[in-house]
Amino acid sequence: MDYNFNEIEAKWQKYWSENQTFKASETTDKPKYYVLDMFPYPSGAGLHVGHPLGYIASDIYARYKRHQGFNVLHPQGYDSFGLPAEQYAIQTGQHPAITTETNIATYRRQLDKIGFSFDWSREVRTSNPDYYKWTQWIFIQLFDSWYDLESNKAEAISTLISIFEKSGNSNVKAVSDEGIAVFSSEDWNNYSKVEKEAVLLQYRMTYLSETEVNWCPFLGTVLANDEIVNGVSERGGHPVVRKKMKQWSMRISAYAQRMLDGLEKIDWPQPLKDSQTNWIGRSQGASVFFDVENSEEKIEVFTTRPDTIFGVTFMTLAPEHDLVSQIVTKDQKEEVEAYIEATAKRSERDRMADVKTISGAFTGAYAIHPFTGEKIAIWIGDYVLASYGTGAVMAVPCGDQRDWDFAKHFEIEIKNIFEGVSVAEGACEDKTAKIANSDMLSGLNVKKATKLAIYEMEKRGFGKGKINYRLRDAVFSRQRYWGEPFPVYYKDGMPQMINPKHLPIVLPEVEKYLPTEDGKPPLGNADVWAWDTVNNKVVDNSEINNSTVWPLELNTMPGWAGSSWYFNRYMDPSNTEAFVSKAAADYWQDVDLYIGGSEHATGHLLYARFWQKFLFDRGHLPTDEFAKKLINQGMILGTSAFVLEALFDGKSLNAFVSAELFDKDDYITSVHRRWDEFVGFFKNIGLSESDVSDLKFRWIHADVSLVNSSDELDVEAFRNHPLNKDFKDANFLHSEDGAFRTKREVEKMSKSKYNVVNPDVICEEYGADSLRLFEMFLGPLEQAKPWKTSGISGVHSFLKKLWKLYHQGASFSVVDATPTKDELKTLHKTIKKVQEDIENFSFNTSVSTFMIAVNELSALKCNKREILEPLLVLVSPYAPHIAEELWSKLGHETSIATASFPVFDESHLVESTKVYPVSFNGKMRFTLELSLTLSKDEIEEIVMKHEKTQAQLQGRTPKKVIIVPGKIVNIVG
Repeated sequence: MDYNFNEIEAKWQKYWSENQTFKASETTDKPKYYVLDMFPYPSGAGLHVGHPLGYIASDIYARYKRHQGFNVLHPQGYDSFGLPAEQYAIQTGQHPAITTETNIATYRRQLDKIGFSFDWSREVRTSNPDYYKWTQWIFIQLFDSWYDLESNKAEAISTLISIFEKSGNSNVKAVSDEGIAVFSSEDWNNYSKVEKEAVLLQYRMTYLSETEVNWCPFLGTVLANDEIVNGVSERGGHPVVRKKMKQWSMRISAYAQRMLDGLEKIDWPQPLKDSQTNWIGRSQGASVFFDVENSEEKIEVFTTRPDTIFGVTFMTLAPEHDLVSQIVTKDQKEEVEAYIEATAKRSERDRMADVKTISGAFTGAYAIHPFTGEKIAIWIGDYVLASYGTGAVMAVPCGDQRDWDFAKHFEIEIKNIFEGVSVAEGACEDKTAKIANSDMLSGLNVKKATKLAIYEMEKRGFGKGKINYRLRDAVFSRQRYWGEPFPVYYKDGMPQMINPKHLPIVLPEVEKYLPTEDGKPPLGNADVWAWDTVNNKVVDNSEINNSTVWPLELNTMPGWAGSSWYFNRYMDPSNTEAFVSKAAADYWQDVDLYIGGSEHATGHLLYARFWQKFLFDRGHLPTDEFAKKLINQGMILGTSAFVLEALFDGKSLNAFVSAELFDKDDYITSVHRRWDEFVGFFKNIGLSESDVSDLKFRWIHADVSLVNSSDELDVEAFRNHPLNKDFKDANFLHSEDGAFRTKREVEKMSKSKYNVVNPDVICEEYGADSLRLFEMFLGPLEQAKPWKTSGISGVHSFLKKLWKLYHQGASFSVVDATPTKDELKTLHKTIKKVQEDIENFSFNTSVSTFMIAVNELSALKCNKREILEPLLVLVSPYAPHIAEELWSKLGHETSIATASFPVFDESHLVESTKVYPVSFNGKMRFTLELSLTLSKDEIEEIVMKHEKTQAQLQGRTPKKVIIVPGKIVNIVG
């Protein structure tokens, strides 16, 4: 009987769907296990073979835990709000909901074809109003909360109001805006409603403020730092500038220390933990205030080295610092404004990464040194960021490389404050150096000088010890259409939350997806986008009367909103009364295994931890970390194909040269042998012989589907490829054998590199089980590895061999006979190895183990049920379709997913006998299998009585019998 994988896989995928085989339930006595993948954004390109890698790994583990008797939750859904769908809508006019639905259908078909054991009854889509109703609800909870530093958690805003009513804010310890005015309870009670709301906005967990943001004019929206690469938008490569805008922000900074501490109790990759640790950026030091000359303003500086304060020779403010416009002198204003405008075009990441470029401008203003009273010039420089610390540094050139470079560049005085250390680059990095040139700190080492400096600052009232974090509050507004609407309307200019019972506030229809002509976000194009506070519904804008009908928020939430809590919704996706019920949350608790990309370390994974801790604080969740264990899967790389294009005078000649004619030094290597042909080729397209010497060449991508395993390009297919319209009439200089060859390189698999391999094609040609096994076989899960389709034939051959193990010719043939010792040994060493591999996530070595087992059992001609039945359970997590088919042929009426994982019995691996080589005078003549329990004397007696020994000796008495138990027998003489 042939292994008809296409028919088998379609059969069992249909069975799983109709029988909801993998549906999880909270009503069971089984222990829970929650396996989760980072859910995909459904792009129009669909899946390529790199995308399922993590899904296959998580699916193997989910199936394994079911075999072990766990109640497994293994859900899937779609991160379906996002910029790509909106950009497509702008280009085509097609509503993002339509393209998103189409893309989801493609993803679902592809995922089902690979045979994942997802519980599709729990599917979520972040763009579904039933889902984002609860994203809006969480936003309201954040708005109605503040962070109490005394209880060290988020509390209801009503508790803060109660404090204000009784005693004002003088004793409140909260994470809040800086510089909040002190007021008494009497003041508070006399404030108007608007005044009270303005005060509370300075304490709320989500709040409105003027914020420096990354603005992308082309996309018409704010971008997060992780959405910017090399100063341009990750999506489309458009310029990004820094500008101030009124935005919703979230006080993620309140959780900085708790997020650092939480890393100690979760099993996440250390590099990822390091990324989060560095991103949060805890620093211990002091906050110091410098008076500005002839002004009432003060400049606050955070420094980790307060001991170097006597080495301050100038100050540097971030160009976007609020004080710059107030302190700049008339003479310096033009230069300063020009510098600020230029700096706005550089992203924060670029500025942080660029340690070579030195630029700045003098403001013309001076600060006063708090200890010495000396005047200190105030500069601005883009190496200082407004979003880090206070946006100002006290520059100590002998203590900081960038300050040193800045001072040298602008010829600013450099003071040496260290004993025995010359004024040179990086001088203060000598932590053992002692302070000199200061009556106060002279002779003290760093530790003692720091302690004394802080003491003196606090005593004199211009500084204090402080712990600072690099982590800034997260900007939460986006000037986009395709995102969650805020449940917010504006009354008298102040934000008001819509009562949760009226959620969701559904995204309105608009004609245009671009910002309005006057610069408002796309929702400014909506005609029906006002809130009627009497009828509690969205109404036409014409009804706005600023009495009962008010304007709604025009911004939408960022992409990370829906992905910051989706793992909790999977626990209870159909609940209309809560984002997750207490019973479901208490049962599932958290994610036991989470698999996804490391690129989300400082984006999604940071924000998700923040929201989890907040919801835990407010009593909505039982745990403050959402995932116990996380694995970052590596990347499957594509093997790209490149063709060599000829250029003359910087322009394409629409001509291509076979790859082997070109070496690493950009030189036509075989021109010496083929010069006449080479020149003739280019003469035919209009060049002279002298022009040929001036040719340049470049490699461009060719679609890998047009290239065979010998790297030969199908030239006609290349000409007619829809992406190569410019090359329809191209000329090709072939190799001497008539082929046209490409160059192959391994790089990231991407549609833009034309090296994408569609899993649908692989499944059609080799089957989903082959795809699953091959992706695991490529190498360790966490490592990057190149894809090469030709390699899949090996695992496909293994599956055919596995199939034959259960058949004799065209007939299924498994018997109930007692297995041999060798058959049991093969089975149990396979059980042991596969279980160890799965629990260590070493899936690649399991595939090798299966191959060895099937080879051994085939050699033994094993067809025993006691061996082949548990073997199927072992294979099932990896190749579930073939396992289900053979399981049913064994007479089972239920899915193999319900079968228990085989139990390893060590006794089958313990050797009870030994095959001894029996030698005569060092030459082995025969073998004899004997029990390992026999003594030397017993072994000798048996060997000497054996007929083959007697035949060798022919009546002679040996001089010596050498026996090494468990190893050899040697008869001498």
